[in-house]
Amino acid sequence: MPEVAAVVVAAGRGTRAGGELPKQFRQIGGETLLRRSLAMFADHGQVAAVQPVINADDGDLFRASARNIDTLAPVFGGTTRQASVRAGLEALLPRKPDIVLIHDAARPFASAALITRAVEAAAQSGAAIPALPVTDTIKSVDAQGRVGETLDRNVLRLVQTPQAFAFDRLLAAHRRAAEAGRDDFSDDAALVEWAGMTVSTFAGETGNIKITTPEDFARSEAMQFAALGDVRTGNGIDVHAFGPGDNVIVGGVRIPHDKALTGHSDADVGLHALVDAILGALADGDIGAHFPPSDPQWKGASSDRFFTFAVERVAARGGRIAHLDLTIVCESPRIGPYRDAMRARIAELAHLGLNRVAVKATTSEKLGFTGRGEGIAAYATATVRLPWSAL
Repeated sequence: MPEVAAVVVAAGRGTRAGGELPKQFRQIGGETLLRRSLAMFADHGQVAAVQPVINADDGDLFRASARNIDTLAPVFGGTTRQASVRAGLEALLPRKPDIVLIHDAARPFASAALITRAVEAAAQSGAAIPALPVTDTIKSVDAQGRVGETLDRNVLRLVQTPQAFAFDRLLAAHRRAAEAGRDDFSDDAALVEWAGMTVSTFAGETGNIKITTPEDFARSEAMQFAALGDVRTGNGIDVHAFGPGDNVIVGGVRIPHDKALTGHSDADVGLHALVDAILGALADGDIGAHFPPSDPQWKGASSDRFFTFAVERVAARGGRIAHLDLTIVCESPRIGPYRDAMRARIAELAHLGLNRVAVKATTSEKLGFTGRGEGIAAYATATVRLPWSAL
């Protein structure tokens, strides 16, 4: 079997997509485009190494996106896509793979079957690209918007990535182009064509779209939700009493106070309620079943661990969390000044956009144990979407 490596190009800025972050670090379905693209190759049985290529300014963003994914250390790209691909190829040189796949991080929906076809095609021809037939009529148009001619769509194809090549031949072509001062090739197939190689095609995928504009993000997000038609709702309730201390932890945020919350773990009443809400939506027991307070290993444990566990249980079933709603009930401390920090922390842990996390606070009008200042209560609702196959 040939050794296969993949270069995932993620060094661009993606300005047409809008947003505050480069598009490869924006999320669809709770995961960044880059994470999805890296994982599809790292999880493929025929791919032995995944080489990310990133911008020199994106180290922290990369580490967050690639957490727990088996990749090589990233290398920095150049000012053009072509330069970035070459950087990835040069980094792979010590491994000398037989076949290399070049993929744009902005195509996060390629399937394992497509990768398999790419490997097989490259093994046969040495240079192969995924292509789709053109179904619309194509016309050439001049600068004034006038039609020049109608092109024969039967000989036209839409080209995607991953593009697959014999590693040594692609690297040689890139080096030759650099020596010739050519840095204007739109993809690697065009470069090897210029170098004299014949490029074959294999079947692409209509779902292997490239995310380029804000509309692409919106459409992709809608597609992700449409595929998860089994909508579940779970509720969670938790209470903790006050004890000696100088701060409380609620919703993953430490709040100065003249008391602390008592409990076997860090007594984060907010995250505990959310964990039970998520597990309730999955019909998967409760926090005590998975993390019994009688077990000494959880003494003083951060509730982040419990919450992450619940989030991962959703992902393991092929689902995603759609919305989290948390209500804190107490007379003190004041929750309002810390509400946005709680939302941000919960969103971070759940891999959600901030607009999918709600945190509210209220008092109990001096009634009950919360009204007497004896502790804090939390009520949570989680909306989870699962594929119908999970039934």
